[in-house]
Amino acid sequence: MTDRKQMAALALSCLDLTNLDEDCDEEAIERLCARAVTRHGAVVAVCVWPKFVAQAKSLLRSTPVKVATVVNFPSGQCSIAEVRSMTAQAIADGADEIDMVIPWGEVLEGHAGVVAPTVRSVKATAGSATLKAILETGMLDTSEMIAEAASKALNGGADFLKTSTGKVSVNATPMAARTVLEVIRDSGKTIGFKPSGGVRTTEAATEYIELANEIMGEGWVTPQTFRIGSARLLDNLLTVLAGEEERETAEGGY
Repeated sequence: MTDRKQMAALALSCLDLTNLDEDCDEEAIERLCARAVTRHGAVVAVCVWPKFVAQAKSLLRSTPVKVATVVNFPSGQCSIAEVRSMTAQAIADGADEIDMVIPWGEVLEGHAGVVAPTVRSVKATAGSATLKAILETGMLDTSEMIAEAASKALNGGADFLKTSTGKVSVNATPMAARTVLEVIRDSGKTIGFKPSGGVRTTEAATEYIELANEIMGEGWVTPQTFRIGSARLLDNLLTVLAGEEERETAEGGY
């Protein structure tokens, strides 16, 4: 698939439209949810802070858009008990998907073994909700360390492996994406992949889509197996779909 509009349409269908700004408020959530369904189709999910899950769920009740939220975010340093409590409350408030930061600091210190039981515990709490494990790949020193973290999260029962929080200096990169996708491929399991942080243009989205299809097989990219986490990508996708010139976007965050 090389047509730019086709790529933009596919990226839109796989988009987790995100607002994890520190100053996010109820009015911002209203605006976010209003943008989630477009004349070119709906995004897969909105991703919001836990305190806005119930509001987003109510606003999106008559749409196909899911509500995702974050736990152990962004530091990855909460106790398992705290993360399970956050997850249980989010599910009670109506969250369909949980994006959980793994204890990546432990991975850096050589204790990657804690990742799988942590993910497994949170997955048990999340029940039927989709669990995305955020690896924070930009903070892991080598591709080997990224692969180890990805493998442990996968073994813990994560439904998706996600690169980044968007809150550190290095977020999604093609190198990290390739490493994680190869772990997914080699596992033989049906696990999704989500690049996030810094994916702001149709060109960037296309790079990750093509990389995923290269490694996993042509046509692998669907909303069930692939997501893009971004706050700034939607407007550029809509610009391309309208046949207009895409605008550059500012650096930083999602």
